[in-house]
Amino acid sequence: MAEEELPGVLILDIGGTHGVLENIAALLKKYFLLITMKEFLENKKEMSKKIQSVFVFDCRPTIDQELLESLPNLKVIGNCGVGVDHVDLKMISNFGVKVTNTPHAVADPTADIGMALMLASARRLVEGNVLNFPGS
Repeated sequence: MAEEELPGVLILDIGGTHGVLENIAALLKKYFLLITMKEFLENKKEMSKKIQSVFVFDCRPTIDQELLESLPNLKVIGNCGVGVDHVDLKMISNFGVKVTNTPHAVADPTADIGMALMLASARRLVEGNVLNFPGS
């Protein structure tokens, strides 16, 4: 597909403190035309027509009524995370836009950490570490 044919996806930024991780952006670029919030704000009239999706990463960009009103072709908001409590589902549905998330994305890592904490507690690992390495 040519770049012009790819559906546009609005993201906050690539990299940096709150942007989409670079390896995720590389994957997204195979299937979507990534449009950063800065590019969108600099050329709202042209970019708003291209954007069909918003990729929410680390609760950003903020989805509010003003943003939704400026994106006439928006079909879906994809949230990279478990919950959707940071978006107003009722308001978004009034625009005919769907919201997705990744409900099981952190199930395995959470279980791993839980097991590690239980094993560390049962074996008094932290106490042993402090006794063996004072001042650490």
